Amino acid sequence: MDWRQGFWSVAFCAGLLASETAWAADEDLLDAPEITISREAREAGRLYLRGDIGYAGWLDEGDPYYRSFDAGTGSYSNLSFDHARFDKPVAGTLGIGYQFTDVFRADLTAEYFEGRFDGSSLVATPCAGQGPGTSCALSHSANFSALGVMASGYVDLATLAGFTPYLGAGIGATHIDWNTVHETTTCVAGGGACAGAAGGASYAGRDSWRFTYALMAGVSYEVTDRLKLDIGYRYSRIADGGMFGFGAESLAGASGAKGYDDGLTRHEIRAGLRFALW
Repeated sequence: MDWRQGFWSVAFCAGLLASETAWAADEDLLDAPEITISREAREAGRLYLRGDIGYAGWLDEGDPYYRSFDAGTGSYSNLSFDHARFDKPVAGTLGIGYQFTDVFRADLTAEYFEGRFDGSSLVATPCAGQGPGTSCALSHSANFSALGVMASGYVDLATLAGFTPYLGAGIGATHIDWNTVHETTTCVAGGGACAGAAGGASYAGRDSWRFTYALMAGVSYEVTDRLKLDIGYRYSRIADGGMFGFGAESLAGASGAKGYDDGLTRHEIRAGLRFALW
């Protein structure tokens, strides 16, 4: 074999070796694991528990009012509170949910919070026992407790560096239980002089279930493959209902609720944890 035949033999063998190496490299590329952009895609089908604390920095009480009963005519008139305020903005929530797909999840939650109402008004008629020409300033105060249940659905958007923004909505019901409402009356002198000290009365609180809905937006952060930190905003609206009943007026024929709240709107910043069970 001369040198030219040897050269072509070596070149042929080198070509075969190179082609086999390239084929093996292609096989490795084809067998490479799929790149997962979002860990949420691997969590579809997970059952999870959740717990949240909410702070309602802004509460909108609407236009609460109370009814006055005229025993002589048997008629009612509505009187609005000139000033009204709801307080105690903290709420706690516990729930269970399910991650159906990498995009959609839903949960059922129970929420508890308490509140306080303070309202004042001024009527042109005299307070009980006061002379003609005077008017009457009234103030009302009461505490209430609320227990709500809500079913909510969420859309999880794309995950980036462990952060997943989401949007959500929910519907449910809230049981509002008003405690005893305390009323204080103060005579205001005008065309006549006030006589005696201020008076007062107490009225039994009412309780009722109210329709409730909520809208949510926020972001969750993946602490571990099972634990997520959730921070977001929630707007919720609780329907209106009775606050308290009539007192001594009931003996004169008054019936139904005396005081009505106009529902409650809560704007909350919420923080919580979601823990996947498997």
